[in-house]
Amino acid sequence: MKRWRTCFGTAVRFALVEQARNRLALLIVLLFVPLWTTLAYAVVAPTALRFYVRPVGRFVVMDGNVLTQVVGALQALTLVVAFMMFVATARSAIFDRRLVQAGFPRSCLALAKCTSLVLVAAAVAVYVTTWTHLFWRPEQPVVFAAGMFTGALIYGSIGIVLAAAVRSELAGMFLAIMMSSIDLLLQNPLINPESDSTLVRYLPAHGAVQTAVTAAGLHAMPWSCLLLGLGWALGMAAVGMTAFARRTRATRSARASVPGVLETASAP
Repeated sequence: MKRWRTCFGTAVRFALVEQARNRLALLIVLLFVPLWTTLAYAVVAPTALRFYVRPVGRFVVMDGNVLTQVVGALQALTLVVAFMMFVATARSAIFDRRLVQAGFPRSCLALAKCTSLVLVAAAVAVYVTTWTHLFWRPEQPVVFAAGMFTGALIYGSIGIVLAAAVRSELAGMFLAIMMSSIDLLLQNPLINPESDSTLVRYLPAHGAVQTAVTAAGLHAMPWSCLLLGLGWALGMAAVGMTAFARRTRATRSARASVPGVLETASAP
């Protein structure tokens, strides 16, 4: 157990170092996310829009700029976190195989990836929630942040899956943009008047959008949508970890101990 904890701590450190080295993603988080949310609030007219809130089973009326900012913030952070996890997982592929061959359990490495995803998603969700407070205050700030966090988890897991499916960073970025854009734009009543369509419920970020919008303007607790979003996140994480385990399958028996690993393996 002590050896496993040592492996896990080392793997988490490597995963976080890889995230910190992705300066483009960090720059996007610091500049693009606040820029996009600011423009969504300032440029879009505050015309009243009807949005169907499934947790309460009725339409609510919200200002168009507020609703667009909520959906736009989710789109920005899902795109960023998907890109961050895709790049980190793709770039560390060879290093992960070396760790497995040197004696690191694949379960340890997979859990380290999930831990780094949770930490990144939480940081970005808090950042976005804090930024929205400069314009208006959600009725339930903690639940609002939970909706943002759930969306980030879902697309961060999708980023891990994409890393196993494609090799090019450009292709991964393109797929993340297309998936996030289709998902979130279809749920914005300003873009899609049929955003309350039954088919929209099957989109990955539907639970996250419903949670964030409910928390923005109502006091109702959107348990069903929050659980739906977490279900999507767990499902995509399971697919991503399965792909990760297959990709890092050792080709020979692992005999090295942890001290040997730390001597032969260097951080990515």
